[in-house]
Amino acid sequence: MTADALKREIRSCTLCAEHLPLGPKPIVQFSPTSRVVVIGQAPGRITHESGFAFDDKSGYRLAEWLGVSFETLHDPARFAIVSMGFCYPGKASGGDKPPRPECAPTWHERIWKLLPEDRLTLLVGTYAQRAYLPVTKGWSMRERIVNYREFLPAFFPLPHPSWRSTLFMRDNPWFGQEVLPELQKQVRARI
Repeated sequence: MTADALKREIRSCTLCAEHLPLGPKPIVQFSPTSRVVVIGQAPGRITHESGFAFDDKSGYRLAEWLGVSFETLHDPARFAIVSMGFCYPGKASGGDKPPRPECAPTWHERIWKLLPEDRLTLLVGTYAQRAYLPVTKGWSMRERIVNYREFLPAFFPLPHPSWRSTLFMRDNPWFGQEVLPELQKQVRARI
């Protein structure tokens, strides 16, 4: 199957439609040349409305962390954006609901087969980290990020770049001083 055919199939998915308050609108970005993969949580309401992955303030912050422009982050020839859930899951108290559990098991492996083997996968937030770093069960997100070198060259754990990351960065100055320069180096080597 080609990447375009798989994207068409994903974008027509209605697997969990009855659970989605705004209906299904799967949002993914990838191509056979995407050597950096961003696995986030799920699209937010703003992203759902635009149909464009990380099309909000968190997308600008993520691009800044990666040392690339917002436009480069959205270039599928360089970056795949494949979240744990592809559709907006709805609102919960204190934020959005967790990603729907159907997406990742249904689609991720099929997408990975189309991407380069030497890719770097950025695990953005705890949902992605728990799914792809099961050996860290019981670890906090901070512990995974402090120990990011253990997961290279395949994975790089990061906090979600939402407004809450401002607090994380303030409380953990080593993130900006040590982690982000290494993250940018790893990304530059692949794009």
